[in-house]
Formats: sequence, structure tokens, C-alpha cells
Amino acid sequence: MDWVNLVWQGLLVGFLASVPLGPIGVICVQRTLSGSHRSGFVSGLGAATADTIFATLAVFSLSFLTDFMTAHKVWFTAIGGILVIVLGVSIFNKRVRRPSQRRQTRSSLVSDYFSILLLTLTNPAYILVFITLFAALGISSEGYSVGLNVVLLLGVLGGAGAWWFTLTYVVSRLRKRFRLRHLWWINKITGGLIVLFGVLLVLSIVVDLGPVEHILP
Repeated sequence: MDWVNLVWQGLLVGFLASVPLGPIGVICVQRTLSGSHRSGFVSGLGAATADTIFATLAVFSLSFLTDFMTAHKVWFTAIGGILVIVLGVSIFNKRVRRPSQRRQTRSSLVSDYFSILLLTLTNPAYILVFITLFAALGISSEGYSVGLNVVLLLGVLGGAGAWWFTLTYVVSRLRKRFRLRHLWWINKITGGLIVLFGVLLVLSIVVDLGPVEHILP
């Protein structure tokens, strides 16, 4: 049946699009280590939601939105770079605690989700990743009803969510091996790396740094 094939194709696209471990992945790993599996996974779901939005633009060819995002790419890149730097500084200066000492609230999880969702959305160039994956796997929305295309997109969301669950689960299982001193160094190193990512993104606006502008997800 068409819908079964579309689900599997969507799962594959969502999974493959999420695997590259850019600054978003580093942030999710850090939140898992310093917080909990739930915090890291919810952050990953924010990225998965943004990826699904990009996939939607690719599937339905919403040219007026893609044209707007492309036309204002410089602003999106600048905002994304600044947000990455702010998050990096926050992680660098974060007080180290044992994960069990952190009281997880619904509001903190909502903040985790939306911070990554908005950060990922500042990289509209990632729409090209989905266009490329759809083309490489021979996936076309032509001839399908809106309902079947929605099934494909739900598959993308499921595939991306599966990657983030797997990554954060594995990291959370390894977390028990880390001592407070290790967590302190992890915060310093990951915070520094994320700040570097942000600086490179901002610099990419005025200097040709090759693929740097595509590393955000």
C-alpha cells in the first residue's frame, strides 16, 4: 500500500537528515549529560519538529515561504549564530550538578523544546537537505493526495524523533560513568565548541567559509 511505503520512506528521510551531529546535536548531548534523558530528548524533538517543517516546505513546494526564507537568509543566519553563541556561553558558565539534583519541571522541558525548535528554524538552507534526500531516494509528492503527503511527513517526524531518542538514550546510559569533574569539563568543552560554531556562522555572512553555513542542524 502507498501509505505504508510512504511511512518507511519518511522514517528513512527523517533519520538520515538528523544524524549529522552539528551544534544542535552537541546541545542535546550536553543537556542529556547535565540534566536527564528527558531533557535531551525533548530538545531533540524541537529539532525534529523544525526538520518536519522544512520537509513540509520541500514536499508541498511552498515557494513563497522558501523564497522569503532564502531572501532573508543573512538575517536568519545572523540570528541563528547569535543564539548559538548565547547558548554556548550559558553552557560554558553552567553550574555543575548531579543529574538527580536537577528538578525537572514542565516549564523547563517546554523551554528546552522551543529553544532548539527556534534555533533550528534559523537555518532555512536545510530545506535543501530534504529536497536532496527526497530526490536521491526517488520520493515525489506528485500524484499523491494531501493525506498521503501528510503520512510521509509524519514518517519524517517519526524518523527524526527515533534518532534523537536513540542518541540521548545511549548518552544517558553512559552518563553514570561521569563524575562531577568530568561534567565540568564537558560543559567547558561543549560550551566553547558551540560558541565557536556560532562565531563561524556569523562570520559566514561576510566571509566565504564554504560549508560552514550548513552546519547548524
